[in-house]
Amino acid sequence: MGGKHNVADVINGSTFVVFPQWTWRDQKGEVVRPTGYHAPEYGSEARIAKEKLSNLIMNKEIEIGVIHRVEGVMLFCDVYFQGKNLAEYFPEY
Repeated sequence: MGGKHNVADVINGSTFVVFPQWTWRDQKGEVVRPTGYHAPEYGSEARIAKEKLSNLIMNKEIEIGVIHRVEGVMLFCDVYFQGKNLAEYFPEY
């Protein structure tokens, strides 16, 4: 489990930056990719997804749950916001 972090920036509809840094095994970083959904990355749908995620979690506290893997600088994990899996806020993806 990764603990509680604040959201410092939203990169797109399914990627964001946290502080303090997450740590897992011998790795650490700031970029988080929640599991359970994948928002569009291009076009108008991508802008809508980013805005929705930003409105939901920007400058707020999230909790990192089960960690699945690290790819480069990105942590793939279950993320919870207000006790609910973040993927549940995005059933359309």
